[in-house]
Parts: sequence; structure tokens; C-alpha cells
Amino acid sequence: MAHPAQMGLQDAASPVMEELTLFHDHALMMSLMVCAFVTSLSVTIFSMKFTATINPPTACALEAVWTFLPTSVLAFVALPSLRVLYIMEEVNDPHLTVKAIGHQWYWTYEYSDYGDLSFDSYMIPTQELAPGQFRLLEADHRMIVPTESPVRVLVSAEDVLHSWAVPSLGVKMDAVPGRLNQTAFLASRAGVYYGQCSEICGANHSFMPIVVEAIPLKHFEDWTSLMLKDA
Repeated sequence: MAHPAQMGLQDAASPVMEELTLFHDHALMMSLMVCAFVTSLSVTIFSMKFTATINPPTACALEAVWTFLPTSVLAFVALPSLRVLYIMEEVNDPHLTVKAIGHQWYWTYEYSDYGDLSFDSYMIPTQELAPGQFRLLEADHRMIVPTESPVRVLVSAEDVLHSWAVPSLGVKMDAVPGRLNQTAFLASRAGVYYGQCSEICGANHSFMPIVVEAIPLKHFEDWTSLMLKDA
């Protein structure tokens, strides 16, 4: 969960988000090293007193340096990035498939593994929030998933472009009308994870929260049985 004045990323709640956090730290360190090098080089050059008697260095050595250094920096950033991209694209043997459909301005969730289990998820208005609930982030129906189980999310839209994103789980997938995209995550621990539509979709774009609640598998099975009984 994000908090005021937060400087870093949200706490990771999935293996993918842990990898993204590590890559963020790695890329930030490389950026700081480049900034430090450029700053020190600039200070050195401007502090030197050049005279007409000083011969400039040969171009060959200089060209070798400014070719090797940027190539090395790009390689150190690109290789870990490709690894994380590959991990994010993997969808191996999901235990549960949920279809998330974006509308103006709410989400529909369909659990195809459990027959006709589906429901709409609307934002809870500010005046109806209970004490301790978060403004613009609470939904009347949460997407319930089991912990420690790979979950595949099929994402689409009915009207305009939307985007299904939950930062703590490291997932963000565009919802495109007429197209079915997929993403996957594994909730490492029980909890409630908040997200929002991340694609401008109209006047009430900021009123499309996403709430994912991860619970133990036994409780998840009890929840699905109760939902099917009430359907």
C-alpha cells in the first residue's frame, strides 16, 4: 500500500514485483554512476587551465573510451531488463483464470473455472466509506484469489481503452476492446492490494479502482462455494 511522502516503490507482494524492485535499484545505481562520472569529468575539464602549448590527446584513444563506456552501461542495463521482461511474460500452468473486463467506469470479473461465477466491481463513493477505508481505492466487490497459486488474468474492454494495474503485484495490462490480453501473478502472502485503471478512459477515469484480495486456498474454496450458492 502506498503512503504519503513515499519515495520508493510499494512493498512487493509477488515474485515478479520483487524482480522489478531489484531491477529498479540496479538501474538507479547505474544512473547514479553515470551522473557521478559526467559531473567529475565536467569539473575536471573546467578546472584545467589550457594553454596553447598543451597538445590535445589523440582522437583514437578518446573515441575508444566514448564507445566502450556507453556500450558497457547499456549492456549492464539491458541484460537484466531482458531477464525481467521474460519473467513477466511467463504464464506457466495457472491454477486459476480470471477474466477482467473494463467498462466506463467499473470492472467485471469472470471466474471461468467456476461456471457462471462473475460480478461487477464499482468504486465505493466517498460518503459511503467505512472508517479506515481508502478514498478512491475501495470497491464494493473485490477480486478474490488464493495465495501461493499462479493466477492468469485475461484482460479486455467493452467500450474504450482501459488498463488493469496493481503495483504491489507487479502487473499492468492494457484492456483493449475486441482483444484479449493476458498477464499473470502469484500473491506471495495474504492481503489486500490496490490498483487503479492506468489508461485515461473518460470523465470518471480516476474512479475505477482495482482491489485484489489474496486469501488462503481453503478460504478461497469456501468463498467460491458461497458465491455460487448465492448466484
